[in-house]
Order: sequence, then C-alpha cells, then structure tokens
Amino acid sequence: MYEIVMMDTGLGQLYVDSLNVNDTQQLLCNLKQMKNVVIGSNRQKANLMLCGAVPRLLNIITSEKSPAVLVECAIILGSFAKGSEVTRRKLLEEGVLSIMLQGLAHGELKFVEACLRFLRTMMTSPSAPTEILHQDSTIIPHMIQLLPQSKCTQECIASILATCCKNSEHQETLCRHGAISALAPLLDINEDRIQLPTLRCYAALAYQNRNVSSAIASTMHNGESLLQIFCRLLNRNHSVAMQLTAAKCLSYLCRAGAVAVDDPIIQFRVLPCLVRMCKKDRSVEEKVEGAETLAFLIEEDIDLQRVASITDHLIMTLAAFLRYIPEATNKNEDLSTEMKQAAFKVFASLGANEEDIRKKIIDTQSLMDQIEICLSETNPKVQLSAVRCLHSLSRSVQQLRTSFQDHAVWKPLMKLLRLGQPDELMTIASSTLCNLLLEFSPSKEPIVDAGAVELLCKLTASQNTPLRLNGIWGLMNMAFQAEQKIKNSILTSLGTDQLFDLLTDSNVDILMKTLGLLRNLLSTKQHIDSIMMSHNKQIMTAVIMILEGDHPPDVKEQTLCILANIADGHSAKDYIMSNEDILKKLTYYMRIEHVKLQIAAVYCINNLVWTEEDGATERQAKLKEYGIQKHLQALLDSSDTVLFDKVKTALQQFSS
Repeated sequence: MYEIVMMDTGLGQLYVDSLNVNDTQQLLCNLKQMKNVVIGSNRQKANLMLCGAVPRLLNIITSEKSPAVLVECAIILGSFAKGSEVTRRKLLEEGVLSIMLQGLAHGELKFVEACLRFLRTMMTSPSAPTEILHQDSTIIPHMIQLLPQSKCTQECIASILATCCKNSEHQETLCRHGAISALAPLLDINEDRIQLPTLRCYAALAYQNRNVSSAIASTMHNGESLLQIFCRLLNRNHSVAMQLTAAKCLSYLCRAGAVAVDDPIIQFRVLPCLVRMCKKDRSVEEKVEGAETLAFLIEEDIDLQRVASITDHLIMTLAAFLRYIPEATNKNEDLSTEMKQAAFKVFASLGANEEDIRKKIIDTQSLMDQIEICLSETNPKVQLSAVRCLHSLSRSVQQLRTSFQDHAVWKPLMKLLRLGQPDELMTIASSTLCNLLLEFSPSKEPIVDAGAVELLCKLTASQNTPLRLNGIWGLMNMAFQAEQKIKNSILTSLGTDQLFDLLTDSNVDILMKTLGLLRNLLSTKQHIDSIMMSHNKQIMTAVIMILEGDHPPDVKEQTLCILANIADGHSAKDYIMSNEDILKKLTYYMRIEHVKLQIAAVYCINNLVWTEEDGATERQAKLKEYGIQKHLQALLDSSDTVLFDKVKTALQQFSS
C-alpha cells in the first residue's frame, strides 16, 4: 500500500508540474488530462492536492486570459470540491472560494457556470462559510442578474441562494434585491433540477419571516400568484420531491401569517399532501421531511391538529416510524434516528392542545416505552424530540393520573437534568418535570423522593432564564398541598440568599412563581405557624420589599395574598399585627384605585379580624386605631360584587 501511494503521489507530481508551461494549447491539453484523472476518484483528488495542484490552478486562473483554460481549471476545482469533507476544508483553507466568487464577474459564460457549479458544491458542505455571500454587498445582486443567462446559472444560483439564506437578515437582503420576482420565471421551466432549488429558495425566504412571506404571497407572475403556482406544483403528476417542497413553501407561508390557517389550500391540499408523504411507500428521507414539515405546520393551530389526527390513519403511520429497522449501514442507522425524531415532533404538535388526541397518541402501542428508551439515547437530537413529545403529552391532567402512572418516564428525565445537557434540552425536560410535579400526578411522590428538591433548587441559580423559571415553577408545584417536611426541605435547600435573588429577578414570571412558591409554602395553619416561626424576618422583609417596589399590579396582588395566608395562621398573625409598616401598607392598598389589590388587602383583613380566632377582639381594636374599619365602610360603595362581599364580611366581624 505504501508503494502504491508513493507511485500515485509521484505520478500526481508529474501532472502538477505539467501545468508549468507557457504554451496555451499544451497547458489546455495537460489540464484536460488532469481533469480525466481526478473525475470519479477521491484518491487521485487527494494525491493531486497533496502535490500542490490547488495553488497552481489558482495561479493560472488569476493570470491566464484564455477562456478555455479558465474553464478547465474551474472544472478541476469543482471536481476537487466533490471529494471528501477533508478535501473541501482544504479548498477553503487555500482561499479557493473567494477566487471563484470573483470569477462570477468574468465575461465568459462557461467559466461563470463552472464557478457556479463549484460554489454550489462547496456551499452544501457543513463547514462552508455561507456568510461569505453576504459579506460583499455586490455578490447577491450580481447573482440575481445572472439568473436568466442559462439553465445552469438558474439551477446553481437557486441552489446557492437557498443554501445560504440562513436568517432574517439574509431573507431581507434577498428580498430587497428582487429575488422573489427574479426567481418566479424559473418555475415555468418544466425541469425538476431548476424548479426544485427554486422552491427551496422560496421556502428559505419565507421561513418565520412575516414581511418576506407577505411579499411572496402578493407576487404575481404571468397573471398568476405565486401561491397558485405553488398549489399547482402540489399535483400528483409532479415528482414526490416537487410536491413535498411546494407543500413546505405553503406551510412556511401559513406559519408566517401570509396564508390563513383556514384557507382551503392549507386544509385540503397541503396538509393531506404532507400526511401522504409519511406513508410506507415513500422513502425514508421523504417520510422524515414530510413529517417534520407537518409538525411545523400544525404546531400552533388546534383546528389543523384535529384535522391531521383523523387524516389517513396518521397516528398509526407515525407509530411505524418508531419501529423502523435500519439496514446494516451507518447511513441507515442515522435515518432510523431521524425517523424517531420526526415521529416525536409530529406527536408533540398533535398533542399540544386536545385531550382526545393526546389519549390516542398515548394509547399507541409501545409509544411510552419508546419515549423512555429515547430519553436515554446518546443522540441529543433524539432526546430533545422525545422530551418535546413527553412535554406535550404531560399537559394532560387525565393522562398524568393514568398512563403516566404505568411508566416511570421521570427517571430518565431526572437523569437528563442531572447530567447538565444543552440548554434547550434542559429547558424542555425541566418544564416537563414541572408538569409531573403537579399535585394530582402519581409521579410526584417518587420524583420528590429521588431528590427533585435539590435538583430544582440548583436550576433556580442557573444563568439561563427559562431554566431559572422552570426551577422555581417546579418547586411551586411541589409545595402545593405538600407535607411540612417537603416544605421545610425546599426552604432549607433554596436558602434565604437565593430566595431574595429570585425575588429581585428582572424577569416578572420568575418573580411571580417565587411568590407563588411562598404562597404554597404558607398554607395550612400548622405549616404557616411553623414556617413563620423560623423564617418570619426573611419573609416579612421580602413582602415589604415587593410592596414598596415598582412592580405590576399582579405581583402586588400575589404578595398581598401571601400576607392573607400568613394572617390565616394562629400565631403567625402576630407578625403582621406587630409590624406597623405592614399595617400601613394594608390600609394603603385598601384605598388604592385597583379592585384586585383592594380585594387582596381586604382578604388579609378578614383573616386578621375573624371572630372565631383567639385574640380577635384585640386585633380588631388595633386595626380600628389604624382606621381599617372606616376604610372598609368607604368601600361599601364599590360596584365590584366580589369586593363588596368581602368588605361586608369583614365589617360583620367588627360588629359581632
């Protein structure tokens, strides 16, 4: 093997050296010989590159004037680009990309076409710097101008633009330079090699961009709207790839708001087409793309979810995805993984809202077992899709009480969270755990026993806002109607410093959930008294801090409800009655022109003056000194029935 490589390398050096000639015809002949050697042979590509072929070819391109020579050089470089990923990275390191981009300005069309073919191949590489097209403001408009030149320029440029349109800035740039109208004539050419990349480019333009999608939807070509053309390409007389890509375009336009969800095109053409793409007679790649597009289309609309769930046995079709047995090649093993991801994505979208649909999904044979298995996969993409599916299904109260009891999905979920996965996976996993910790969930007790308190407290200290939110949300759910030992465990593990950090968090949702946690901790008279005995200073300080702070009314209302809970304790009442600052704040919020805050303040007063509680007479007398009774009487004029009833009840306690 060593001798063969040496012989190949030696021969390769001869080919490279043969390019050092001054005679144009001889150079052309030698280039053609090199071209014939490298086409179809990755080994010869590697050998010639090792011998310095690339710098020599670039030198020729930048100095030679013969169009024929330039074309042959570009073709050879294009052949190199079709080699391995290592070969493509080497080409990037050699600076070939910028030279070929410069070649687009050449007057010889065949050379321009060869440069475009090279660029198309390179831009599909995972390591390709697609941003390079957008760094020079002249490249995109020049490419759009080149579109009508030939079928080759149309095919290549549409592919390049589709591949390099990665974000909203790229979309806006293409739109601004007239790409939407310039691409439309390409849809008239009845050839898949041109129509398909054109459709893919429209899909890339439309994806999650309302403005560009609206521009696409309003564009006319030869008396037809682009929507009508896309719809026509859904017809079954076109290739499967064409139907699928047209459906993707229309799905993206719909999600961006350019096509109404209840438009017949979506409900009666696009959705059935995508479901059809999931059937067993389709290739694995088609199934995956069809399913993932369908998941995206129906993700946020309950009506589309309902229609999809009863279309052509979709749920059973997707269940077969999970049982896909790969052939004995690495590629097919990857496809098996993609099949599972696609199925879980659709299940997650289907089950996002409707209880009956969730039940159908969960009742699918072995689904929960598959979710458990995939949560323990090493592939993070499979884990993420399985967690998303589980999160969607865990929104069901009925299923939490039944099906989730039969499957310990919380175990791999807890393991994921302990391992510290990527933020997106951690966010969905922790959100799912929050649902499993709801009071009526049979999983709650074993999850708590498995160390969920420490895990969630750790999440509350995360730099990632959604993780902090889910951490405190989970603790809030856990504390609801919990035993005192669990409540004490939460307070001990969380700690005073972390509690105050959460109460001063800039995110209002985190603040609200932290207040919700305090409210749940301070429930049941015995628990209230016990917690206030050990944490009264911290809690009262926190209450005053929130009531004095610049916070929305909902935050203030939740804080006043915490005070009402404290007032419902036996000995805990004293911490309010002995705090002049708190009493003044209660009178202030009774007078403030905001009904919800008035109701919450009066609710607290009710608990303080309740005559059946020990010491009620003394408390009533002290509150009278603060003018509470007069403020209550003034509130009898309120037109709000809830506030009126609470005020009336409180005044009855004073008079009894």
